[in-house]
Formats: sequence, structure tokens, C-alpha cells
Amino acid sequence: MTAAAPRRAAVLGHPVAHSLSPTLHRAAYEALGLGDWQYDAFDVTEEDLPGFLAGLDGTWAGLSLTMPLKQTVIPLLDHIEPLAQVVGAVNTVLLQGSGASRVLVGANTDVHGLVQALGEGLRGAPVTSAAVVGAGATASSTLAALAQLGCVSPVVYVRAMSRAGGLMRAAHRMGVTPQFRTLEDAATEIGRADAVVSTLPPHAADALAAAFTGPASGVLLDVAYDPRPTALSTAWARAGGGVVGGERMLLHQAAEQVRLMTGHPGPVDAMAAGLETQLSR
Repeated sequence: MTAAAPRRAAVLGHPVAHSLSPTLHRAAYEALGLGDWQYDAFDVTEEDLPGFLAGLDGTWAGLSLTMPLKQTVIPLLDHIEPLAQVVGAVNTVLLQGSGASRVLVGANTDVHGLVQALGEGLRGAPVTSAAVVGAGATASSTLAALAQLGCVSPVVYVRAMSRAGGLMRAAHRMGVTPQFRTLEDAATEIGRADAVVSTLPPHAADALAAAFTGPASGVLLDVAYDPRPTALSTAWARAGGGVVGGERMLLHQAAEQVRLMTGHPGPVDAMAAGLETQLSR
């Protein structure tokens, strides 16, 4: 395969040292023969983001964004793709054009990653009931993913209703009608769902895991992947449910980013192999 002109891409976030995006994207570049492409990680705060974007030159193809930048970036963009607009979260920035005509385009590949990862666990089974744990940017993407899988009325469990306003507005834009309940209710209720997605950060679901006794028959996707398996994944599997590791969501969203940035389909198998090697260290 003929390599394209040298280009740059990177993941931005704060903190970002833990990110596995460099592993995934570099594995993709190697498999695609894009030897001159470069992918890095930069610790960028919300305050630093405008200056970082302003300093990008024509060698840049795109950016991956992690917390806390997925919503901060929105007013800094020239165009936002419809899915990212309705979800209210951007995890991918594409740089199109150059010089004065350069355009920053915001996209969301988290929804794709969630749909693909859940699909691996569901194996074609319908999703008539679903539960979402958490109310952040990933929860918004999860509502969109569940809607694509056929469930438009999931139950969302939040630590405080006062923190769910953004998710409620996103749900309204999507045309989905979730029910909101407190996190304390989750332990006795999520076992009945066909699909459960925990969007909480690492260890934030440990108390839920300790309180959950099952039974469970559906599929759990815990977007946290450190430690692997998480406490919630272990409790869910012990109760009889199926588990999809959060690294699978990370894999598939990154593969879609590779496609958008390079124009080549993301080589999922090669990326998965690189990811597994890194996680096993």
C-alpha cells in the first residue's frame, strides 16, 4: 500500500498519560503502511485547548479527545457533524483544508464504538430494555447507541438528579425518553435489563458492584477497563450475565477515527492485537 503524505494526529485530555489511543492508532498506521504518520498524546486542559487548536498547522489530520474536552471543544469548532451535535459530545476533530480556509470539524465515534462493542455481546439479540449508569458525556453517546440498537426508553441511574440536566437535554434532542433514577436503585434493578452500560470512571462503580447480587441475564459493557476485569464486570458475570470489556468500545471508536482521519478502513484485528499486547503488560 502506498503511504500518504506525512500527517500528524494526537489524543488530547487531562490527564492523558493513561490513554491507549496512541497504541491503537500507531498499530493501525503500521498495518495500513502509513509509516510517515505520527500519533502522540498531549496533556491539554480546558483552558489550554483554544491555544492548542490555534497552533495546529497543515500537517495535522485530526485529534482524539478525552475528558474533560469533549464538550469544551464544541464552541471552538467551525462545523459539527449531526450525530455529535445531537449527542452534545465531540471525541474527534478533523482538520480539513489549510491556511485561511482550514476548517475544524467535530465528530463523535463513541456512538459507533458502543454499538459495535455491545453488538459483540448481544450477538443479534434484541434490546428491549436497557440501563445506563452515569450522566456524563459518555452517557449521552450511550443513549444514542441504545437507540440505534432499538431501545429508546432506557433507565438512567445518576448519583444526583441535579447533575443530569445536560443528559436530559441531549435525550430531548435525540427524541429518546429515558427514565431517571438514583444510583442507589441500580443494584436491585439493573439485573433485569437486556443491556447495561456503566459510563462511570474507574472504580466509581465499585460500590454498585459490591451491592449487586443478581441474577443477571443480559449484557454488561463497563466502559472502564482498569483494572481488567472491573469489579462490576466480575459481579455481573458471577450473577450469570454476559460481559463486554470497555476496551472493545475503545477499539471500535478508534477504528472509526482512523477511517475518518486517513480515509482507510480501520484495521480492527491489527489494532486489537496491539491493544491486547499493551493491556497484558
